[in-house]
Amino acid sequence: MNNLFRQGLCASAVSSALGLVLGLGVLVGIGLSATTYAVVLGAVGRKFPPERRTSALGIASLGGSLGIFLSVPVTLSLIDSVNWSLAFVSLGLVAVTICLLAPMLSGRTEAQGTEQSLTEALFEALRHKGFVLLVLGFFVCGFQLAFIGTHLPAYLLDRNLGAWLGGAALATIGATNIAGTFICGVVGDHISKKKILVGLYLARAAAVATFVLLPPSDVSTLLFAAVMGFTWLGTVPLTTGIVAQVFGPRYLATLIGIVFFMHQIGSFLGAWLGGLVFEQTGNYDIMWWCVVLAGIMAAFLHLPIDEQPLTSKFSRIQGAVSSA
Repeated sequence: MNNLFRQGLCASAVSSALGLVLGLGVLVGIGLSATTYAVVLGAVGRKFPPERRTSALGIASLGGSLGIFLSVPVTLSLIDSVNWSLAFVSLGLVAVTICLLAPMLSGRTEAQGTEQSLTEALFEALRHKGFVLLVLGFFVCGFQLAFIGTHLPAYLLDRNLGAWLGGAALATIGATNIAGTFICGVVGDHISKKKILVGLYLARAAAVATFVLLPPSDVSTLLFAAVMGFTWLGTVPLTTGIVAQVFGPRYLATLIGIVFFMHQIGSFLGAWLGGLVFEQTGNYDIMWWCVVLAGIMAAFLHLPIDEQPLTSKFSRIQGAVSSA
């Protein structure tokens, strides 16, 4: 919910278009980057032992999913009961509450067992095939989700379905996303996380292909939204869990930040190319099949990932010193 709450106080006080852009654009953008999954999950991942880490990451991600689902009706209710200005003030006060709770994530973390520096950790990760494959896979994730989230309502209107269906589909995605994120986090503590990710990306590809091939209807749309929602952010605790499992939790926030950076680039391309393709062709057919192919590609990208903890030269040196 903090994605929207963060807009609060600055938005209620602006009196010009420039102020709105600087407030809701620049300041909110900075706030989002400072409190995104990479930061939160990095802190959570360092607080829990490996056998419970992915479940904890799933629960933390679930909070974001629940907030996304509740933010719109809560905000609209505030606007209806007071006015938009006081509603933004209320959201700003909630953001202050979040700031007061943030210190609970600080404190003692799990022992790292290495004196590796941040620079060394970055070079190690960027030379690791599995990390590069995770980055590419998460790029695909962003591409798929941004295209669907941005263009699904317009696609439904283009297929002569009711205007209400776009909102209902997005709400269904939000609801099933909560369950999917939690279940993926819990299951990821017990079986191979990369295998779950392969299944998620293949499920997305199958769901999109089926949705596009079937005659357009309310039922098929809502079923598609339910399947997509279940796979929507389940990738987050699993991908984060693999990074923590392979490289350790010490620099988890930085490494996940790189992964999420590529996710955002994919998101930009998914949203932008969707509009460009529609303008050039008059429909979304090409983009839907690009989403299908991207899902299949992402599934195969995850297959060769080695989930075993990395024994870096730094930990080997430390182990040799300890043995001596």
